[in-house]
Amino acid sequence: MTQNTPITVARGDGIGPEIMDATLRIMEAAGARLDIEEIEIGEAVYERGCMTGIEESSWDSLRRTKVFLKSPITTPQGGGFKSLNVTVRKTLGLFANVRPCVSYHPYVETNFPNMDIVIVRENEEDLYAGIEHRQTQDVVQSIKLISRPGSERIIRYAFEYARANGRKKVTCMAKDNIMKMADGLFHSVFDEIGAEYPDIEQDFYIIDIGTARVAARPNDFDVIVTENLYGDIISDVAVEITGSVGLGGSCNIGADFGMFEAVHGSAPDISGQGIANPSGLLLGAVLMLNHIGQNDIAAKIHNAWFKTLEDGVHTGDIYDEGLSKQRVSTSEFAAAVIERLGQNPSKFAVVDYGKGGSGGLSLPPLKPRVHQEKTLIGADIFIDWEGMPDDLADTLNSAVIDGLELKLIANRGVKVWPNGRPDTFCSDHWCLRFIGDKSVTHDVILEQLKAIEELGIDFIKVENLYNFDGARGYTLAQGE
Repeated sequence: MTQNTPITVARGDGIGPEIMDATLRIMEAAGARLDIEEIEIGEAVYERGCMTGIEESSWDSLRRTKVFLKSPITTPQGGGFKSLNVTVRKTLGLFANVRPCVSYHPYVETNFPNMDIVIVRENEEDLYAGIEHRQTQDVVQSIKLISRPGSERIIRYAFEYARANGRKKVTCMAKDNIMKMADGLFHSVFDEIGAEYPDIEQDFYIIDIGTARVAARPNDFDVIVTENLYGDIISDVAVEITGSVGLGGSCNIGADFGMFEAVHGSAPDISGQGIANPSGLLLGAVLMLNHIGQNDIAAKIHNAWFKTLEDGVHTGDIYDEGLSKQRVSTSEFAAAVIERLGQNPSKFAVVDYGKGGSGGLSLPPLKPRVHQEKTLIGADIFIDWEGMPDDLADTLNSAVIDGLELKLIANRGVKVWPNGRPDTFCSDHWCLRFIGDKSVTHDVILEQLKAIEELGIDFIKVENLYNFDGARGYTLAQGE
């Protein structure tokens, strides 16, 4: 007898308990082989005095099962606990967010009836690391972090997902015409990993035109892999133009853990009325069943759900007098899907997920790290100062120590000295680039900082400048 798979379930807030009940009923009727552990998260936990919105015993369950089916929760605005989605993603290393964006024409109105895109979004790095500082009165910084291992994992996942699901093409999107190092790394890793998948078509778009193409010509795309912020934006664009935001399911995948959910929120305005559409969470559960290797059950549920749509049995959110035959409640919709288990759709393509294997996609280990010679050659010293660039340079002349040269002064990334342009607007945030006439030590940089401090100038940040195997490890300023 096939062993059951343990999973952790949270019923959530708002409409969460209603749609979870419907989803669990359908999975049970379909024969899903599950041992369910229930936990409580969200508002009720917070109101009991647990400021994180999730108790320690719940973490124990998650670590034990490694599979989390979660209804939406209500995140307090202006206080309370932070987003539990973010907390769970980062705590458990869920590096890949997978979001299918599918049109369900004619039952959901859209201009793109054949749209079927999967967005694979990096989930841990980029600007969503949330590292920010206020550096001067006028300027704040938000740090974008892109790593080679992080890029390799998400890009490898996208290719493996495409291969496992019969997808034909993977498209990478980034902005390496501007962020030449961070996004350039992501693009170069895509090219490197892509070379190992000659059976899959590959292309690359700058993120701005790529997003516009998704909005205008979504059928040009199949699987899209991109960084965290871009993926957040482009997946919202894609799911919006399908016309079916409320029907979307998604998953967050790590090395040995998965979280599965609906795209939509907790909808407290309709909570308790029994009218919510459980489809988003149900399709999230289909992704979960594939992840744990119960592809037969996933296909049975997905085909029955398609058949229910085709038969015009619809909840109020998609009910249409011209197409629908029966307006049903949350519970009645679940009953209609259960009634059609074992049946196949006639208008939608029949789903066949194959045999599958337990544990989701298995990724190979990261490529061996190749050591590079790292040489310190100078520093960018950021200061808080008000005035004109030439005046700042004159002030600094007496403070440049032996072995270093003041190569340039930049303001918000634009070179303003030497030979700056008088039209360039300058804030109170300046970068002083010092380069050594040979390799530099940290003591030399500390000495330079002390000399600047003795001028009464506030230095706010130091970025060491390195070469790696002789190649420059920093960008030039605009105009340099």
